[in-house]
Amino acid sequence: MSFSQEVKDELEKQIGQARHCRIAELAVILLCYGHVSTTKIGKKQLIVSTEHETIVRKYFTLLKKTFNIDNSVLKSVFSTESAGRVFEGILEDEALIETVLKAVKMWDEEKQSFSRQTDLSDVLLKSACCKRAFLRGCFLCSGSMSDPQKGYHLEYLCGNEEMANQILKVIGDFDVEAKIVRRKKYYVVYVKEGASIVELLNVMEAHISLMNFENTRILKEIGNNTNRQVNCEAANIIKSINAANKQIADIEKIRDLKGLDSLPAPLREMAEVRLQYQDTPLGELGKYLDPPIGKSGVNHRLRKLGEIADKL
Repeated sequence: MSFSQEVKDELEKQIGQARHCRIAELAVILLCYGHVSTTKIGKKQLIVSTEHETIVRKYFTLLKKTFNIDNSVLKSVFSTESAGRVFEGILEDEALIETVLKAVKMWDEEKQSFSRQTDLSDVLLKSACCKRAFLRGCFLCSGSMSDPQKGYHLEYLCGNEEMANQILKVIGDFDVEAKIVRRKKYYVVYVKEGASIVELLNVMEAHISLMNFENTRILKEIGNNTNRQVNCEAANIIKSINAANKQIADIEKIRDLKGLDSLPAPLREMAEVRLQYQDTPLGELGKYLDPPIGKSGVNHRLRKLGEIADKL
């Protein structure tokens, strides 16, 4: 199972405590996947049709808990079509259909039917808890996110610009930074920063997914820090080896062209010790001198030898 699906499975089970929160989330599901159909005998049905079974289950749960609807007026249908599998959640009671659609602000009084909207009525998003439910429903219907082991990216795929702007605004109300990009015929609201995704998961109340995401993020950071440390140490070793090779080459050049006896006593001693102990670090090299000197003193003398070699 993908990490994205794990988040959706958790969000399916997260039900708002207040009635108005459940209505806000139900409104998202109907906005994305709802339509009214009439049977051959003239009976109206409010149908949520989707390829995601989790959405149909959430639709039924919200109907039952919000409107005290029992199973006698609910029906689920599964079918396989050319485009793939389809799950349908059907409400068959006409009076209840009107009640539900009026609650989610999608009832056309004049036509006495379902009123298709491009985004949710602001009336449904007045409180913070309703905005949380709204974002939860949006992710369940059109959201996805990458595996945190591979990268940090969470997005909502919207069929129109109005819905994308509404999602962007609501996310911004929780001080989370998001952006919109056009992708073919869709508008995509996305969040890329790991810390921002953590905040958004918390807003949607996907707490288990949040902890799993954070655990992965911490382990990745530890791994990255370890890699950086190893790379740094490797770079320092290479740098030290190159410096030692240069020092030895300089001393050999002086020896071959001028002779080490031409050097002042401290530099001659330094040159002889460097040639004798070629693999010894600078910090230990000074111990072989008489009298011993520290690393800075060794470095100073080797630099002087380098200057002499450069002039030859």
